[in-house]
Amino acid sequence: MNKIAFYKIICTVLLALTGNFVFGQIDKNATIETKALYKNLKDISKRSILFAHQHDTEYGHGWSGDVNRSDVKSVTGSFPAMVGVDFNGLSGKSAVDIELTKQALIKNVVDTYNRGGVTTAAWHFSNPASEGGFYWKDGVSVASMSLIKPGGSKHEEYKQILNTIADFAHSVKGKDGSLAPIIFRPYHEFDGDWFWWGKPYTSREDFIAVWQFTVSYLRDSLGVHNFIYAFSPDNKFNMEAEYLERFPGNDYVDMVGMDNYGDYGRDGHYDIETAIKKLKIVSDYGIKNNKLAALTETGLESIPNPTWWTETLLPILKSEKMELCYVLVWRNDIQSPTHYYAPFPGQISVPDFIKFYNDPFTLFEKDIKNIYK
Repeated sequence: MNKIAFYKIICTVLLALTGNFVFGQIDKNATIETKALYKNLKDISKRSILFAHQHDTEYGHGWSGDVNRSDVKSVTGSFPAMVGVDFNGLSGKSAVDIELTKQALIKNVVDTYNRGGVTTAAWHFSNPASEGGFYWKDGVSVASMSLIKPGGSKHEEYKQILNTIADFAHSVKGKDGSLAPIIFRPYHEFDGDWFWWGKPYTSREDFIAVWQFTVSYLRDSLGVHNFIYAFSPDNKFNMEAEYLERFPGNDYVDMVGMDNYGDYGRDGHYDIETAIKKLKIVSDYGIKNNKLAALTETGLESIPNPTWWTETLLPILKSEKMELCYVLVWRNDIQSPTHYYAPFPGQISVPDFIKFYNDPFTLFEKDIKNIYK
């Protein structure tokens, strides 16, 4: 055997043994389906992007709880490729209400998995040390990150909350008998001042300590191996160093992302150049470090711009050879006549959204096959 042939054999063996690390995945014991999803999302990001919608199948514009319904599906004939859920109801409520929330979430995630779609979970985490929910409220809220970190007065309570999340993660078993992978996105928009874990109320050290403990406890102590962990600040950065100011390290993050509404038309403010610049910082970091990257939240409330999809969002996503695995737009509220981010039948941007749907660059659930293999 010559040296070249021997070298190829060694490389093949090493890739087989460490394939998850080649792609920057942090859990060496991740389930087969989670490893496959990670690799496939990385591959997809090189040529296209998944479209995601928050709470897409739970409710929509003027409806709630309808079986097999989705505003996106009503417009295009397909569910989005990725459905957003929220872990908000898994703490801060009675045991009965938490169980009801958990069972509804399980069904949602399993249904999406069985259809071949993907789930991403945000966490609007109700403050465990004060009233006021997940938002910061002056005079009411407590800066709790220092309390839930290891050694803090609320640390044991935090562990119990994570136990509930782990129990949920162990319960999302599809019809093939496998656990559904979930992209878990905790403590999002931490660079803002609206959440109790926001930058004004939390030191860099405490934020990183809580993040690292959260990942380690779920993965290593509780055996959750179907999570992909996503890091997503808001858009308050202009360079990589600012983006990484509270980054917990490559050993604790699978996916880098950002939330950005402000540059995409909110309050009439369009700054396409800045939107591209910031998103490229995220994409470049993912490419350099073999991490997934995504535009984890965006959208234009009420979508008053009838060509927003193909003349604002799509050109940004296609620019600068960025590698992004998904873009998520926010929810469609049940009752509000104006709080929606995806079109529904009759909404002014429907014709443009269909063009967006038909563009080969965007992938919906009908377009993805065997993403877990």
